[in-house]
Amino acid sequence: MLSEQSAATVHATLPAVGASLDEITERFYAGLFAAHPELLRDLFNRGNQAAGTQRQALAGSVAAFATHLVAHPDQRPDAMLSRIAHKHASLGIAPEQYEVVHEHLFAAIADVLGDAVTPEVAAAWDEVYWLMANALTAIEKRLYEERGGHAWRAWEVVERVAETADVTTFRLRPLDGGPVAEFRAGQYVSVRVALPDGARQIRQYSLSGAPGSTVRQISVKRVYDGATPEGEVSNHLHARVHEGSALELSDPYGDLVIDDDADTPLLLASAGIGVTPMIAMLAQLADTGHRAPVTVVHGDRSPADHALRADHEAYAGKLPDAAVHFWYEEDAPAGARAGLVDLTSLPIASGTRAYLCGPLPFMRAVRSQLIARGVAPADIHYEVFGPDLWLAQG
Repeated sequence: MLSEQSAATVHATLPAVGASLDEITERFYAGLFAAHPELLRDLFNRGNQAAGTQRQALAGSVAAFATHLVAHPDQRPDAMLSRIAHKHASLGIAPEQYEVVHEHLFAAIADVLGDAVTPEVAAAWDEVYWLMANALTAIEKRLYEERGGHAWRAWEVVERVAETADVTTFRLRPLDGGPVAEFRAGQYVSVRVALPDGARQIRQYSLSGAPGSTVRQISVKRVYDGATPEGEVSNHLHARVHEGSALELSDPYGDLVIDDDADTPLLLASAGIGVTPMIAMLAQLADTGHRAPVTVVHGDRSPADHALRADHEAYAGKLPDAAVHFWYEEDAPAGARAGLVDLTSLPIASGTRAYLCGPLPFMRAVRSQLIARGVAPADIHYEVFGPDLWLAQG
């Protein structure tokens, strides 16, 4: 994949480029949005831009991709590419947008690194960029073809349910009355809303209902930073969207899906609003009659903050061999555990495949505990809400 000459150049310049990636991506986004303000208004998450998390995620992805190419010139990091491509496809990213990104990214690289960007260095990193961009474009093309292209579809809220003080479930049906495409447990949809300032912001929410239903279900946590509302879209949904309201949804996307071999032991670990894809997974497992052991793990602040707890327990209860373990930092009832999730004392069946969703520190801790217990790293799968900072944080 990566030419021998470019591999040597990228290897030699990776430390310098990597050390400057945060500044490069900051200047990249500044230049991109100055030239194309509509992208910040109607495509990119303004909250993530303000917090700098999207910049960190981009820097981490570029560095991880380049490092992988240098170490394995004939291989692609397909797991990382698939996760990014599904996100892009849910947003409706088009191939020509990679040209726009290329223009502003390489202008930022030249601006930050100056004379260090010789023609040879520019050509090598250009090769890295287009290897990544073309791989993503190919995956996204396949995803679009499977769904007949990308289109926003209007859905009506037919029911709104307050799950906790900060989590609300919205159940929706298509306004056009047409058929509803199947989705796989663990997938998400993009939701596009018109905000009071005219922006059309997009967020992804896991489908928290059972696959096969004609009703789409999303469960949205209102995002706060301390006492100040932070999440533009989540707060808009909580405050302004009620039964009879219309929302624009994409088709389902996401690659955190269960490969449901009935004889494979599974572990589904979540924390906080990370419970949402796990509910759909458990519903699917119950429907298909999964025979092997299923270990259900969840951590939350308190039972009152545990969204969809009744569904969590009910679907697990339909499985022939399921064990449920809940941890609460406060007010842990009888039968639950106090404190943070700790798997060291849980039985983990040989050959277990694990699925994780929740805050990054939680998933890192659970992954480390699982590996220590003998679970193969390749059998541990995860979903990140928002920018994927796993790679950016090492």
